[in-house]
Amino acid sequence: MQIAIIGAGASAVGLLDSLDPAAVESVTVYDPAPLPWRGRPYGPDLESVRVNVPPEIMSIRAGDPEHYGKWLGGTDEHDDPWLGRPVPPRAVYGRYLEDTAAEALARFARADVVRAAVTGLRLGAPGGRVTVETAGGSRTADAAVLCVGGGTPPDLYGLAGAPGFVLDPYPLERTLDGIPRDRDVAVIGSGLTAVDVVVSLAARAHTGRISLVSRSGTLPHVWQRPVRTDVRYLTPDGLRALDGPVTLARLEALVRRELADAGDAWEDVRALIARSMTGDPAATLREQFALTGDPLPGRRIVRTATHTAGAVAWRRLPAADRARLRAHARAITVQASPMVPRNAAVLLDLLGAGTLEILRGAGEITAAGGRFRVGHAGGVRAADAVVNAVNPPAHAVPGAAVPLVSSLLGQGAARHPDGGLTVDPGTGRLVVGGRPDPRVLVAGDLAGDGPFLTTSIPGLAALAARAAAALVSPR
Repeated sequence: MQIAIIGAGASAVGLLDSLDPAAVESVTVYDPAPLPWRGRPYGPDLESVRVNVPPEIMSIRAGDPEHYGKWLGGTDEHDDPWLGRPVPPRAVYGRYLEDTAAEALARFARADVVRAAVTGLRLGAPGGRVTVETAGGSRTADAAVLCVGGGTPPDLYGLAGAPGFVLDPYPLERTLDGIPRDRDVAVIGSGLTAVDVVVSLAARAHTGRISLVSRSGTLPHVWQRPVRTDVRYLTPDGLRALDGPVTLARLEALVRRELADAGDAWEDVRALIARSMTGDPAATLREQFALTGDPLPGRRIVRTATHTAGAVAWRRLPAADRARLRAHARAITVQASPMVPRNAAVLLDLLGAGTLEILRGAGEITAAGGRFRVGHAGGVRAADAVVNAVNPPAHAVPGAAVPLVSSLLGQGAARHPDGGLTVDPGTGRLVVGGRPDPRVLVAGDLAGDGPFLTTSIPGLAALAARAAAALVSPR
């Protein structure tokens, strides 16, 4: 079997690692990026731009949570003293992806990386094959896997091109270099990307005021020290095995049972999440930081289940329950995607010194006279520079992939109502003409059947393993 892989980010690495070389004659990977395998987040950057999670949940090898930790080699060079785990710079994780991809490619009889963007994927090639089109020509394959990454950050305020405005902050090594250290900076957003920006400004000895401005003003939660949590009910297999309808009420009952068996209570976890949404952001951050070593497992279990079983639950929920979850998207996101304690410590220092402020109720942001007017619930703040830390939504189609997606839509593929493309939920096969096409699979956020959270590394690894299995299963 000859496989075409479109995209060379983390999903593609997981796919290559999962494929059985005995069943695959050749693989061809297409991606125009100058540094394949790293994607947008894991290229060379400042030392302050860290991996945001412990190593055991950053393995790109499905089913092997120790794979990344073993690659790190047990070094304590990048240890987070509060987390008790290494949190290396993201560029280090990029090297891990590169090494894993190189090792996987070496296992195939033939492997090739084509540095070109795919402009179209034609499904009508002779012999039931697919044709991969690029500006430099075309090749055929038995099957193609779309490992396209996420979209580009949205310009919510129409500031693109204004002097002092940064639309996409990564790599911060380049984008922050143009901001003088004594200038006032407004950061749009208060999620993990905004935390990266603030911590990196601090690492560059920034002395100007830093303002985080967002609708909610809610910061991500803070990671707790990893402890063993034996999740019994909120597992992918457990949710797939449930008989009858799956509703939010039924899932909540499982959460209560899970936490009670572990010696914790859902009411306490829910109350803490609620406080983080309505309380003073600085006070909430201090509370979260103080709970880093809390032994109670409830929050850890909820976070783990959100990432490991959340997509399975989402696919089984009725539309009304999905809408209810979307209404609480921010509350779900801040607990599911926390910051590492070392970053929380930096933010607390800046808040204590008065260098950092958190502004709720983001309003109009305009550029005038070489500066910016930043509206918020408490009034208007002036800034010399504005950094956009708003991430693209899940299932967004990146600009470079628009021609590819358009070619598939023109051949009968369906656009998912939540964004991205419609796939068969069991296999990840692209739905074309109302039926799953065994020749085209989707492994990543381009598949529109997942929840509104951007897929985590374990989720990408699982989707890649699903695609690898579907490629060699009977058609």
